[in-house]
Amino acid sequence: MPNILICDDEKDIVNALKIYLSDPDYTLFEAYNGREALGILDSHEVHLILLDLMMPVMDGMTAMAKIRETSNVPIIVLTAKSEDSDKILGLNIGADDYITKPFNPLEVTARVRSQLRRYLKLGGGTEKVEEYRIGGIELNDRTKEVTLDGEPVSLTPKEFEILKLLISNPDRVYSPREIYSAVWKENPYGTDNTVAVHIRHLREKLEIDPAEPRYIKVIFGQGYKMEGERRK
Repeated sequence: MPNILICDDEKDIVNALKIYLSDPDYTLFEAYNGREALGILDSHEVHLILLDLMMPVMDGMTAMAKIRETSNVPIIVLTAKSEDSDKILGLNIGADDYITKPFNPLEVTARVRSQLRRYLKLGGGTEKVEEYRIGGIELNDRTKEVTLDGEPVSLTPKEFEILKLLISNPDRVYSPREIYSAVWKENPYGTDNTVAVHIRHLREKLEIDPAEPRYIKVIFGQGYKMEGERRK
């Protein structure tokens, strides 16, 4: 089932595209700036991105350049009629196609299907990693099981997703907003405390001394990251 990420800072546009792409064969994710989009890509396999260029926090051009450092996922740029220079720049940076606002629903679905068909037929998607190991922690994404030093650990679904995000990107610092956006898939405003509570619970379950964690570290003023020896 293809996963499609819609990224635009205008909620009405995101909602319209979700309606156009309403299909039981698609799983839709939404983001409202480039940073949120990158957070979703870090924690989910995505097969196509619809990406606006003019957004706050991180614009589409910057996000697309970062995506192209590691992924060849199809990107369809969303532009206004007057933004011809942006279309050209987007295509030069790495966009595969563009759609002009206001959208024609038939054009949207046709271009999405075309890009998905080409990408999936050519085997563009990479094999999804299902097992992660750092120190004594093992996470199996297929069975949704976590063990610590060989002993099973019971996590809530949100705790599991936070751990998966951190353990799959060791040493990368995630802000509370990035974690909330990736795990809850909602606007991450006023959510720092929610993330902090879940991180505390994870530490209580995974750390010998939660006050002196070996694995889940806090980087003051920035966020959280996972540390430890990686194992195959």
